[in-house]
Amino acid sequence: MRLKQDFHAFITVRGAWLLMITLFLYGIGTGILAPMNAIYMQDSIGLTKIQIVTVFATSLLLNMILTITVGLISDRFASKKPIPIVASILCMIGIGLYMQATSFVPALIGMVLATSPSGMIFGQLFALTRNHFQRLAPQVVEIAQIWMRATYSVGFFTGLLLGANLFLIGSFKAVLWGNISGYAALLILLLFYKEITIRVEHKSATANGEAFSLVMLLALLLLSCADAIRGLYLPLVVHELFGDPKIMSYVWSTQAVFELLFMTMAGYWAAKYGSKPVILLGGGFALITYITYTLSPSLPVVFMMQPLYSLFVSILYGVGMGYVQRMFIHRTGFGSSLYVAISQTASLIGYFLPLVIDGITPTIFAIPGGLVLLSLILMAKVIYTERRTSQSRGTAI
Repeated sequence: MRLKQDFHAFITVRGAWLLMITLFLYGIGTGILAPMNAIYMQDSIGLTKIQIVTVFATSLLLNMILTITVGLISDRFASKKPIPIVASILCMIGIGLYMQATSFVPALIGMVLATSPSGMIFGQLFALTRNHFQRLAPQVVEIAQIWMRATYSVGFFTGLLLGANLFLIGSFKAVLWGNISGYAALLILLLFYKEITIRVEHKSATANGEAFSLVMLLALLLLSCADAIRGLYLPLVVHELFGDPKIMSYVWSTQAVFELLFMTMAGYWAAKYGSKPVILLGGGFALITYITYTLSPSLPVVFMMQPLYSLFVSILYGVGMGYVQRMFIHRTGFGSSLYVAISQTASLIGYFLPLVIDGITPTIFAIPGGLVLLSLILMAKVIYTERRTSQSRGTAI
């Protein structure tokens, strides 16, 4: 009954459908390229493993700087919409340059321009959606954020399938044109979107915030770092073992079947039990997946692990994003950008850690497994300490 009421309130909010379509099409555009980008650098441009990591790392470092800088100042602006509009134009120009690259330096320049502004898009889009629902439907703002994040994910995994088919039709160039089309669709829809700004007096209508916890932010960083390692190296491992770039698109696209359902489940679990226990549970699912990847690299096992890993990702991206935003509940731009910056920092670290292992083998996944285990220990300690403190206060009363 609550789900039905929340969903009705969600879909009847003015502008909600346009925001959903915007995130869906943006997800398609980014998903088209994601599983094949590293393979494109390796096979079409001829970059080495270290050069590929350097391109990703440099792009991410600049992306992090832009994301957190814009996040710090964006809450001073009445309108946030111009930020993703300008960023999408820059990304389109960068992809155009990247398509022409034939060596390391042009590929680096193109990828830097194509991806550095993207954090400004993602973080500010979710700042827009939070402000939108805070103003028009504050009773469903948290689950609305999760459904918006799920919409992006469904678009992303739709893009994976589309990317695989574009690869069949026109090789990697068609995939890159698909990526440009995603940014173009985002730009057009944002131009039509009428932004809902929020005044200070409306901020009291939001759900309760979360206490700042540096340890929990570190735990989320470790989980995101593990996911980043999988995101970059699973396509390379699958390609190395099975020799077909399309397989990874199909592997990832199986998550789309579960993503919307799992994010919704995770959102209501978090509302009932709290965000931290649910994130801890998701980390347990991730640990099982990484152990399996390391020990059983067969293709059927990789596919079988997708539903389990999808639940972890749903919790990390849905519940985790909302948790960080609520730490800074009166600064939507900064809270959203901080979550993106955590993911970017995790990716930067994750790209380098597997370099300690020679070659591209399933052994790489022992590293994210260890990171997840450390994260679980940190989160368990935070939850235990909070419960002990709560019990002590109850006894004192």
